[in-house]
Amino acid sequence: MNDPTAPMIIKRHRMATRVWHWVTVVTMFIMIGSGIGILKAHPRLYWGAYGANFDSAWTTLDQWPSWLVTLLNLLTIPASYNLAISRRWHLLFALVLAFALLGFMIVSLINRHFQRDLRVRAAELSPREVAHDVKEHLAFRFHDPKRPGAYNILQKLSYVVTIFVLIPVMILTGLTMSPGMDAAWPWLLDVFGGRQSARSIHFIAATGLVLFIIVHLALVILAGAWNELRSMITGRWQVPGHVPPTHRRTPHETRS
Repeated sequence: MNDPTAPMIIKRHRMATRVWHWVTVVTMFIMIGSGIGILKAHPRLYWGAYGANFDSAWTTLDQWPSWLVTLLNLLTIPASYNLAISRRWHLLFALVLAFALLGFMIVSLINRHFQRDLRVRAAELSPREVAHDVKEHLAFRFHDPKRPGAYNILQKLSYVVTIFVLIPVMILTGLTMSPGMDAAWPWLLDVFGGRQSARSIHFIAATGLVLFIIVHLALVILAGAWNELRSMITGRWQVPGHVPPTHRRTPHETRS
């Protein structure tokens, strides 16, 4: 039977969201590691159509802090330098990333996940609302007690930018580095300003995704790691801050 004094458990994430999340976790780990391996083969980034060793680069691996270079070395796939294997891993999981995103988008349109949970309304973008959400995050209050399952505006914006901007830009700029795709879609190189510009934009989008992952993991820990992980595994999420009165419960008393 239902017990109104038991912890409040709600269904937060649908199966499609959970499957796509964990597929993307594995995919991004491998793509970041193999992408570092590809970058290290020519650790210089340029703007325009062409770029070689003696051309002016806007950034090089030599300019980065030593601690960051050491971290990149630890994450590189494979650990020893092998450009061919890095490319194989990267291209294989690029296909997984693209088709998983496509499937997730189709399902999320059908079940109205995008419209229901990620739709950004004009009122939410007002300076007052955004400032309020920032203050709530700084106070480690990540959920609205009145609508605990709803995404706040900072969550919506970060997810929308990641799903509809960063990942698609990574996929499209990645296609420009394929000679076969250049022959089939030569206009794609023009869209991004040439091969080297596309490579630089690919790197910037990847950096944006890495920053999103770091912030996302930090917020998961601050919000309660086990509760957040459980919601992404089973879909069941205990509403934070809902403390029931102390009482004796039978083993069969739950609330869902």
